[in-house]
This record gives sequence, structure tokens and C-alpha cells, in this order.
Amino acid sequence: MNLPNKLTILRVILIPFFVFFLLSPYFPDYGNEIAVAIFIVASLTDMLDGKIARKYNLVTNFGKFMDPLADKLLVCSALICLIERGQLAAWIVIVIIAREFIISGFRLVASDNGVVIAASYWGKFKTVSQMLMVVVLLLDLPYRGFQILGTVLVYVALILTVVSLIDYVAKNRNVLKEQS
Repeated sequence: MNLPNKLTILRVILIPFFVFFLLSPYFPDYGNEIAVAIFIVASLTDMLDGKIARKYNLVTNFGKFMDPLADKLLVCSALICLIERGQLAAWIVIVIIAREFIISGFRLVASDNGVVIAASYWGKFKTVSQMLMVVVLLLDLPYRGFQILGTVLVYVALILTVVSLIDYVAKNRNVLKEQS
């Protein structure tokens, strides 16, 4: 197993630890900070595994499958935890998760047709904006400017989620037509 795939697996392994420290009542003074650190490390592995895989030509089918799945698991876990903590509206998380299901469905149909659909720049911007939003919301600093930044990032992430979905569907609608 190559290094990018190991980083992807590490990201998946970090998710339960992230959730545990974020929601556990056993660490009231520092659990949130540990969770934020874990989330940041996990998010950085996303950037790092892709760069290494492309630079050293270590792209694998496992990586093509697991890397986006690991991202979805990490971000969706964080979003659901933010609902639990009362920091994010459920409807926003539903829109974001619905987008992920729709894109996964497209990828499944494309795969059945022997077509590989690469991630778009909109999708990458969406992922980065969601990860930044999660970090800012988790830090939950008591400064007015920081609270405004968190709200702005929520709506930026939401808009990029919808834009990336529209872009994805528009560019790949032929995948569905082949099935008709």
C-alpha cells in the first residue's frame, strides 16, 4: 500500500477519535481543542495524499474510491456533530449531504458505464470551504468578527455545494442519458 492510500486510511481512522473528543462529556476543558486538532490533521491529509499521488504517479483505484469517500465521511461527521451541538441548522446539513448522495449516484452510474468522473475545481473549492467552515465553527471563539466569519463561511460552503452540484450535473448529464 502506497503513502497516499495510507494517508487516506489514516483520515478514516481519525474520524471516530474526532467525534469522541468533540462530543464526549469526559473532556469538558480540552476535548473541543483536541477534536479541532484532529479535524485539521485529517483535513491536511486530504490535501497531502492527493499531491503525493499526482506528483509520484501513485494514483490507484483504491485511492480514487476511498479518497472522496474519506472526505465525505470526515465532513459529514463534523456537520452532524455541529447539529448535535446546536451550531448548524439541520437543513443546511441535509443540502450538503444530499449533494454528496447525488454525486455518488452519478459516479456509480458512470462507473457502470466505464466512465471515470474526475473531481472539478468547484468540488475542490466546496470541500475546502466546508472544512474551513467546520474549523471556524468548532473553534467557536467568542469574538463578534469570528462569529460573523463563521456565518459567512456557512453560506459560502452552502453556495459552493449547490454550484458544484449544478456544475457536476451539467457536465455529466450524458451519463444518465446513456442509461435511458
